[in-house]
Amino acid sequence: MEHLIHIPWHELLMPKPSWGEKILRPVLIYLVLLVVFRVASKRELAQATLFDFLILLLISNVVQNAIIGEDNSILGAIAGALVLVVLSAFLNRVTGRSHKLRSVLEGDPVLLVHDGRVLDEAMKRESVTRYDLFSNIRKAGLVHLADVAYAVLELDGTISIMRATDRKHPMNCLPPEILVCIGADPKQSEAHEDKASRPAPGLSSGVPGP
Repeated sequence: MEHLIHIPWHELLMPKPSWGEKILRPVLIYLVLLVVFRVASKRELAQATLFDFLILLLISNVVQNAIIGEDNSILGAIAGALVLVVLSAFLNRVTGRSHKLRSVLEGDPVLLVHDGRVLDEAMKRESVTRYDLFSNIRKAGLVHLADVAYAVLELDGTISIMRATDRKHPMNCLPPEILVCIGADPKQSEAHEDKASRPAPGLSSGVPGP
């Protein structure tokens, strides 16, 4: 018990900087890293190479001191962690409801293949190699480029492959940005955050539609 009494509880629990500084530091670092990764290629974020692991480890060590400062307190660490979690949850919520905000913060899907033709300019702009593209085409079970209707670089860096035989069905799963690229009506897309925020007829009041 004597050891517990002599523990510097205030220094152990309370952060050295002010609470305002403790909240502001992780917010600023989060926003800066958000801009950095937003500018980076989507494909690079999806690839887990040795270089990517090294970068992530080094970045975490570099920004650690900027986030915590000279503080090693328990409540300070909890406050910093809560700020990051709340900020991330807030951004996920607003980008899930607003298509325009999602486009600004996360970017837009990019069309890489259209009717069996590789769009080289889009490939170069997004730093996608032909090896990556054709590897994903093979993973989709296709061996002929002509069988690919569309290949789309998604926001998370993965590549979605749509077969030419699927074009007989409505293309309402394609993002509106991709429908514009292929000359289709973007309004037919159901992959739109703004549509999800609109209640279906008769459901807003809890009464099923006719």
